[in-house]
Amino acid sequence: MAGPDFDAEIKQLQATMHTIEQVLDLDAMKTEIASLEEQVAAPDLWDDQANAQKVTGRLSLLQGELERYSVLNGRVDDLGVLVELAQEEADADTLAEAESELGRVKKEVEALEVRTLLNGEYDAREAIVTIRSGAGGVDAADFAEMLMRMYTRWAERNKYPVEVFDVSYAEEAGIKSAEFAIHAPYAYGTLSVEAGTHRLVRISPFDNQGRRQTSFAAVEVVPQLEQTDEIEVDENEVRVDVFRSGGPGGQSVNTTDSAVRLTHLPTGIVVSCQNEKSQLQNKAAAMVVLKAKLLAKRKAEEAALKKDLKGDVAASWGDQMRNYVLNPYQIVKDLRTGYETGNPQPVFDGEIDAFLEAGIRWRRGADKAAEN
Repeated sequence: MAGPDFDAEIKQLQATMHTIEQVLDLDAMKTEIASLEEQVAAPDLWDDQANAQKVTGRLSLLQGELERYSVLNGRVDDLGVLVELAQEEADADTLAEAESELGRVKKEVEALEVRTLLNGEYDAREAIVTIRSGAGGVDAADFAEMLMRMYTRWAERNKYPVEVFDVSYAEEAGIKSAEFAIHAPYAYGTLSVEAGTHRLVRISPFDNQGRRQTSFAAVEVVPQLEQTDEIEVDENEVRVDVFRSGGPGGQSVNTTDSAVRLTHLPTGIVVSCQNEKSQLQNKAAAMVVLKAKLLAKRKAEEAALKKDLKGDVAASWGDQMRNYVLNPYQIVKDLRTGYETGNPQPVFDGEIDAFLEAGIRWRRGADKAAEN
């Protein structure tokens, strides 16, 4: 089998990195970093804590992006040198090493290219994910738990911390709902393309007649709230319920009413938290999630209004967006992008990067079409 055309591959990588450089606007980024560093060095920075957090957060984000680009660009240059030396000396081992490095670099360049598409107002933020079982009874509850595992495994693969706020277990198997945060830069922009209805088709393990069952689960993704966000919640408009927290049964069930459920009466938004030991901590955590959902709702309403003003009658994306078929054949297919794989198991184990990348590119295309 012929090896890769190193010259062509490296030229393509260099061209992509040049495009990324233009999108990132490195000169402007370096200028902004210098300005932010001056602000951080000011002795009165923390007199205004909200502004200080905004400045330090922005500085950290830009420094990380610049370093990621610089390191990857250096690897592309080093790869060219490595290939040149190996070809000059006809060193098969070094060429094999270069081929392996080429594969790794290509993957990281593609990931960075996708990252440049995440330029929405909240794309750089961490994410709060909510999963709810839909039609399909116990199979839907089991499917909802499978999706929760899929996203948490994806986070683990990327070494992203996951904070579970609440899990409501179903009576027989699976979960009715779950709410958790993924703490990583750009988690919201990346996972927001997962929002919508997911559909599973399989032979039900809960049907003693072995019939095929179709079940549904809904995924919602909102950006993590930051202290600079202006979201006010009137406590008179929030109903607070406390209940006993715990898992599906046995020793994991707590004996105190420490879990908290908040219902925002004007909108009907309900959030729960039971991962903390005290009622006050759970209420505070639930309020953070509630405010994040109210922020997302406000932005969605603003976006809808803009579409109405433009006369946009296209259906909103994110509903019935992916099929997971395990019988009579095996396939996972995204209905928006057309991306598919015939091996569902790795997907359920968290290997969803290809779906995320396709979704981000698809959304960028849809946004551009809407602008025209």
